[in-house]
Amino acid sequence: RQPVRTVLRTGTQRRRVYEGMRRAITSGQQCYVVFPLVEASEKLELRAATEMAQKLRSTVFQGLEVALIHGRLPGDEKDEIMARFKKGQVHVLVSTTVIEVGIDVPNASLMVIEHANRFGLAQLHQLRGRVGRGQKQSYCVLLTDSRVSSEAHQRLQIMQDTNDGFRIAEKDLELRGPGDFVGTKQSGLPQFHFANLVRDRAWLDRAQCDAHEWLSRGLSDTPGESLEELSNEWERRFGLFHIG
Repeated sequence: RQPVRTVLRTGTQRRRVYEGMRRAITSGQQCYVVFPLVEASEKLELRAATEMAQKLRSTVFQGLEVALIHGRLPGDEKDEIMARFKKGQVHVLVSTTVIEVGIDVPNASLMVIEHANRFGLAQLHQLRGRVGRGQKQSYCVLLTDSRVSSEAHQRLQIMQDTNDGFRIAEKDLELRGPGDFVGTKQSGLPQFHFANLVRDRAWLDRAQCDAHEWLSRGLSDTPGESLEELSNEWERRFGLFHIG
């Protein structure tokens, strides 16, 4: 397998992206097109899978087999569609994130993700993993709105820069935070007095090692002296120990 090449494109370049898909299909390959919504929403100006499948079938990919799959379909219908796609009977599979796990079609070598700035890093990484499963060079095209937020741009940039899931997870932690370790928040940084979980990782590792060493000495003997010793040591190492 070869690493998947990921490229960023804006909506103004959509026609060129579709032309590239046609060339890939002509050479015997298959493609995914992923949308964030099943159906159009009055609240969000986003392209949706159901409407776009019909449009792509009648215009851009006229004469080719275009199928639609999403989470609202009955299980047997989804299975039938995926079976046809695996057999090569479907050229373009229009989908939502229902395909992000458990799909293995080696001949599918191109994925286009519409409104990619609306997806999280974990979703983007999982979706990209559906291509690059064969020996052919595979591509993932992240199509975005014309203007994206700074955080969305950072998410898309790390996807373009690396296929390393560990680096992507670290970037996700940096951008979103881990949330509460004991609680309900699913994002945001813990309320340390002065530490930042990402920036100060080395300091926190050292603090944990010192804590284990201190505990291993036995707290029942002279806990006061042990605590004072630890406090003095860290005050020497880090002058901000008492802040907060």
